[in-house]
Amino acid sequence: MAAGALLVLATVVTFWQVDLRRHQDQQFLAVARPVPAGAVISDADVRVVRVANPSGLALVEADRRDEVVGRTAAVPLAAGSLVVSSQVGPPAWPPAGQALIAVQVGAGRAPAAMSAGAPVVIVVTASAGAEQPGTSPAGQGARLRAVGTVVSVTGTDQVGGQVVTLLLAVQDAEAVASATGDVALVQLGAGQ
Repeated sequence: MAAGALLVLATVVTFWQVDLRRHQDQQFLAVARPVPAGAVISDADVRVVRVANPSGLALVEADRRDEVVGRTAAVPLAAGSLVVSSQVGPPAWPPAGQALIAVQVGAGRAPAAMSAGAPVVIVVTASAGAEQPGTSPAGQGARLRAVGTVVSVTGTDQVGGQVVTLLLAVQDAEAVASATGDVALVQLGAGQ
């Protein structure tokens, strides 16, 4: 029984080593710097990397570089990621039924370590000291609430605020864009 187990283990290791050697010289394209959806991919945006055993992935091989350079990024491309053929072509971003919106978030109105991909609740309240019809006294209380995902965070401005690009449902994006007041972002935990 032990000899059979050792034979199976030896066979697996042998096939694994053969497979690694067979794929070790394969070169594919990777993203050298972030490329937003809809932007034309330049030669400087991609680089060649070696990847062992890319089984099942539709990676773009390095010798097909001319099929990528000069074409449009269908989705945002993150630096360091491997280029997949479906990421190149007509823009598919934002997805159907979703919209992108940029909001100015004041100092202390969003988590400091917030980054792309974070799920958030967007809360728009009346500006400090401004009393709006339909809100509680002194402008307290939420006037609008929506759920979205952070796409990017632009550095802080002179007063400590930042511009945050969000992906959310079209109707929510329109409501946030037309709302007046202060924007606050509440970062949700994974799976919420």
